[in-house]
Amino acid sequence: MTVAPRIHTLANGVKVLCDPAPGFETFALSVVAGRGARWEDEARSGWSHLLEHMVFKGAGPRSARELVECIESDGGHLNAATGHERTSFQIRALKGGMPLAMEVMADMVRRPTLDADDLAKEKLVVGQEIAEAADTPDDQVFELAQSAAFARQPLGRPILGTVASLEPTSSQALGAWRAALYSADRLIISAAGAVDEDELLRLTEALYEDAPRAGADPFPAASFIGGEALETRKLEQAHLVIMLPAPGVRDPDYWALRVFAEALGGGMSSRLFQEARERLGLAYAIDGYAEAYDDVGVLGVYAGCAAKDAGRLVEVAAAQIRALTTDVTASELHRAKSQLKSSLFMSRESLLARAEQAAAQVLVFGSPMPTQVIADAIDGVTAEAIARVGAAIMAPGRAAVSVLGPKAAGVAAKRFEAALFG
Repeated sequence: MTVAPRIHTLANGVKVLCDPAPGFETFALSVVAGRGARWEDEARSGWSHLLEHMVFKGAGPRSARELVECIESDGGHLNAATGHERTSFQIRALKGGMPLAMEVMADMVRRPTLDADDLAKEKLVVGQEIAEAADTPDDQVFELAQSAAFARQPLGRPILGTVASLEPTSSQALGAWRAALYSADRLIISAAGAVDEDELLRLTEALYEDAPRAGADPFPAASFIGGEALETRKLEQAHLVIMLPAPGVRDPDYWALRVFAEALGGGMSSRLFQEARERLGLAYAIDGYAEAYDDVGVLGVYAGCAAKDAGRLVEVAAAQIRALTTDVTASELHRAKSQLKSSLFMSRESLLARAEQAAAQVLVFGSPMPTQVIADAIDGVTAEAIARVGAAIMAPGRAAVSVLGPKAAGVAAKRFEAALFG
């Protein structure tokens, strides 16, 4: 299916998307708020994620246990996720379960209990989550790079926040944060699979038509800063992340960035995998990726290697970034485009991905995008666009490089910058 779902808008700004998929016996429902950790100031770092936890502790007439039991007893699954730019609540359930799913979701988003005793306990739980992330090297190294890339900005702070920033939170303060974060004009109700559009609209109107709206309040502007972030630990392997400034999701060169990242390190036939792993044996794991936000993005590389090889590995990465900018081949351009398109069309086979993608597109572009339009945009990327993106990535002469592991790997940051920028 390549036709985008239709969009309906309630008087208060709540948007509704329905993507029926014949032949399915299940559906996915996502309620997505167009706000997340990027909207937080330093004092409220982690509040959006903490709130996401708290709505599961009781909402409407149901306790925490009753919320999950009523969904699971109906064959469903309940989940949620907080990102930098949006927060998403998700239910997967059997056909016919939409009324219950919509009722539970509306209670969670609009009427969470936010009990003070539950909040005190949940702060401890999130504190353990923060500790777990810090103890996981291939998680922590990304946090270090992000904090260097966007130093002293919301995008540079961890989505989980810190124990110190969560401690002052009260039920009243979190309630006010919820009202702003999940206001009507920032909500997308998106469903895919065994769904009826008329039923979804009726339920949305009944459950959300009186939801208040907060009005315009844009994300704070972001600026790529760059720098080094080194953390010495006694590990068997060094973990490295490189970030370079890149176009945001609204930029005309966004798809060229995605193709660039795919050609650089998106698979086993990519430049980084073939050169760093297959030819030189410098790393077991090495990947290139692109991350794009509303107005800024990053080209990233992750690798795990022996500490003694870290300097050589980042020089190889720098050389491949330079070479791709000036000499992308027709065959690797074709491969990168094919890989991106296959991922695009495969995601259409996941009902949750369909619901989430449509909501994300509405938040950014104001309407969902037909799959074929995206495929055509990927196909339209030229060698000239790859060169333009590469030149823009290197032009500021800034990188964020994080290294976590043995002290000997600490040379990687300076060696990468010297190799890429001279």
